[in-house]
Amino acid sequence: MKNPRNVASMFAGWGDGADLPRRQVGVLPLRKGPDGGLQVMLITSRETRRWVIPKGWPMRGLKNHEAAAREAYEEAGLIGRVSKHAVGSYLYHKRLKSRDTVLCQVQVFRLDVRKQLKNWPEQQEREGRWFSASEAAEAVTEAGLAALIRAIASRETKPGKRRLQGAAQV
Repeated sequence: MKNPRNVASMFAGWGDGADLPRRQVGVLPLRKGPDGGLQVMLITSRETRRWVIPKGWPMRGLKNHEAAAREAYEEAGLIGRVSKHAVGSYLYHKRLKSRDTVLCQVQVFRLDVRKQLKNWPEQQEREGRWFSASEAAEAVTEAGLAALIRAIASRETKPGKRRLQGAAQV
């Protein structure tokens, strides 16, 4: 039997499914800043050096939220509590080593950061920086990611809504 995803895409007019976005997982790393406001950690991508969140491909043997947390460790040295349910998703065009681009959909999980390690695997390959939520939304180039950051920040500031819990200053 054909792959159900490919069959569904044929009925939707997408041919063999090659045009469907590739799936990735990522985290939105959050902490309270010195002023008590929400801060977001962004890192630079390796190829284009644009501001992004830690993300990557799903990993065999790990649930999506676990794989996303692993990317946060590898790319930014971040340790914390990751949500089991995605807070949203966004689309972007990933440039491959071949210089081709592919459409990716990133499933984003919240990461309440407890600490940032002194050493981590990709420390020499990327720059990381804490931004206010509004600065982070302006710094990213993907409109869907900017909207997701703004939505999370809006929820954090509303009375009675979920607040950043247990996140230490790092």
